[in-house]
Amino acid sequence: MFTHRRFPILGFGLVALAGASLAPRAFAQQKHHADDLGAVQFPVSCAPAVQETFNRGVAFIHHMMYVEARRAFDEVAERDATCAMAHWGVAMTLFQPLWPTRPGTADLERGWQAVETARELSPGSDRERAYVDAVAAFYQNPGDTDYWARIARFERAMERVYRAYPDDLEAAAFYALSHLATAPASGEPLAHSGNAAKILLSIYEAAPTHPGAVHYTIHANDIDGRASERLDVVQSYNDIAPSVPHALHMPTHIFVRLGDWQETIRWNQKSAEAALRFPAGDAVSHHYPHALDYMMYGYLQRGEDDLAKRALDALAQHANYQQTFISAFHLAAMPARYAVERRAWADARALPERTPAAFPWEKFQWPEGMTQFARGLGAVRSGDHEAARQAIEKLEGLQQETKRANEDYFSKQIEIGRLAVEAWLLHAEGKPEKALATMRSAAELEAATEKHPVTPGALQPAYELLGDLLLELERPADALAAYESSLAKWPRRFNSLLGAARAAQASGDRTRAESYYSELLELAGGSKRAGVAEARAYLSTR
Repeated sequence: MFTHRRFPILGFGLVALAGASLAPRAFAQQKHHADDLGAVQFPVSCAPAVQETFNRGVAFIHHMMYVEARRAFDEVAERDATCAMAHWGVAMTLFQPLWPTRPGTADLERGWQAVETARELSPGSDRERAYVDAVAAFYQNPGDTDYWARIARFERAMERVYRAYPDDLEAAAFYALSHLATAPASGEPLAHSGNAAKILLSIYEAAPTHPGAVHYTIHANDIDGRASERLDVVQSYNDIAPSVPHALHMPTHIFVRLGDWQETIRWNQKSAEAALRFPAGDAVSHHYPHALDYMMYGYLQRGEDDLAKRALDALAQHANYQQTFISAFHLAAMPARYAVERRAWADARALPERTPAAFPWEKFQWPEGMTQFARGLGAVRSGDHEAARQAIEKLEGLQQETKRANEDYFSKQIEIGRLAVEAWLLHAEGKPEKALATMRSAAELEAATEKHPVTPGALQPAYELLGDLLLELERPADALAAYESSLAKWPRRFNSLLGAARAAQASGDRTRAESYYSELLELAGGSKRAGVAEARAYLSTR
């Protein structure tokens, strides 16, 4: 387990952050050097004067700071008009293999144009031509809308580069990245992660400050069954790139899987503050809401609802967010999460749809699905069955859209929410067995689905919802088993611990009731939530 250090949970940093503006643009435009981005050496046959800038662009790709990377490659092309690899770099920044963002027609056309320009400029070596061919594999047939076919072609092409140049650390890093990217469509994500991790470890051993080796190792371990692997590598990311917002955020992908809320909060405080110094053009970078959502999730698990609300207020301080899936996800998730985690069902039912309005929500079905899940669950738990049915209908429509787009993962996430709302509506209508069967279907589907790196966790895990349902049906032993299944996937969640304690108490298991209540107090002893007072009262009688 990680070493805990005492830091203020929310000090001056987020107070200032909540009122921050996009004024400090100069920081984002300044030059970054190897000592604050990590060690990248990607020799190219371009003018020697642009080599450092080229390396910086590659480093930014490895940090998934694509706007900054593109700026660096544009600078290389401007300073050396004959540099073919500058256009390879531009093409590499227009798709993000591990992110849920999908390049639109304009980006696909721009990427293909960059490939053609690189080829016209005649890359200066077989190695450089291999890299250009690899990115070309993604962009070929610009009119093709099958994203997963593109990613699969990119992986196969990068593997060829990696096999041809086994001593090239960049080839190894980009192949590992492409291999991780195909995992959701492979049916064997754990095997993909293990294969990628071996390649990345070889890079790390050769270059411990290589940003791709560290960053992609965290992604390789951000999966059920690997979260405790190489924690030394995880913690090193801050030392490699202490000013890069995504580097400050990434270790928390592991912290949330281990239930280390203190570290989740601390790192994302720093990440959010840094993200405001890296705007995406005139917009607020999606790295900012990404950090805020992870941070708020940590506060909510500690029962620190006032601080969670302050993070939500910080989100609302800005309206012009980068128009990507990541921004959409967190703009939808944070208000929904704040209501559902606190069991504020009337608030959940009243969540506004498609907020802010000036955002292309029609592109982002899963984020919209989270709003409808929260609204539907809030409605049924508040007694508004008609509103719950409307939410279910909207979830069905969103699910159909994702199926037509061949986005199987997004479709499953929406289906989990739809089944959960349906289950609770069946319960409210007096159909307990159908309700349980439907809720179990949702729980089993979620258990078989990996957490996406865009999210710190489910708005309410399906097994936790199953436990709540079983408690209402006065089946505490079964409820306890459901809560424990939820905690195995989503550890140290406030509501799962409270539910497990209540279920153990109701089933006469005093030992486990005491254990769960004690863990809840250890986690959130300073919280004002009623569950904390309940835990304290129970333990005072032991």
